[in-house]
Amino acid sequence: MKTRSYNQLCGLAIALDIVGERWTMLIIRELIGGPQRFTDLMVGLPGISTNLLTERLKGLEQQGVIARRTLPPPAASTVYALTSVGQALKPTLLELGNWGSQFVGEADAACQMLHLGSYTLTPQTFFRPALAQGVDKTYALHIGGETQTVRIVAGTIDVWQGEPAHPDMALHAEVPVYLGLLTRQIDPQAALTDGLVCVDGDEAELFRYITLCGMPTDE
Repeated sequence: MKTRSYNQLCGLAIALDIVGERWTMLIIRELIGGPQRFTDLMVGLPGISTNLLTERLKGLEQQGVIARRTLPPPAASTVYALTSVGQALKPTLLELGNWGSQFVGEADAACQMLHLGSYTLTPQTFFRPALAQGVDKTYALHIGGETQTVRIVAGTIDVWQGEPAHPDMALHAEVPVYLGLLTRQIDPQAALTDGLVCVDGDEAELFRYITLCGMPTDE
């Protein structure tokens, strides 16, 4: 299928020619946290057809945004990963996510809750570097059957799939609760009291994590 083009000599128009098709930016969102198999992408993108996902991946690969790789044995699976060109889109995704967060409260109640990997950018979107100066912490997130590592050091943040060796805190929760904490719809203390979350380590680190990575308040 031929990709439509704006046919304009403009950086923005050219960028939209590459990533402006429906589902494309969400595919990139899924790959921000690390390489994914085709089946992983289907899970993180409910509603997309296999044919359309194949088409979008092919287009992104042709543009050098993603690349296919084969994992070493015993996995030996084919995965899709962002190239340096694709990784360069991360600041754009963060800004778009931050802009879109103001409309989350107006979202249709039928909107689907996603898996943890789809929300890799969420704590990075809300992250406040000014409050994280001098902080050196590693957090393990066990959310909805998946695990991520959040590393905060000297005003920077990184998030990736997998378990850290020595986390300062391990948080256990379901996805709706985790999102509720990040969006300030659920109070951390109430979540602890009501048993909505379980924390391994110092519970004060949960409050620190939400302060640094939760949606900013008006206070």
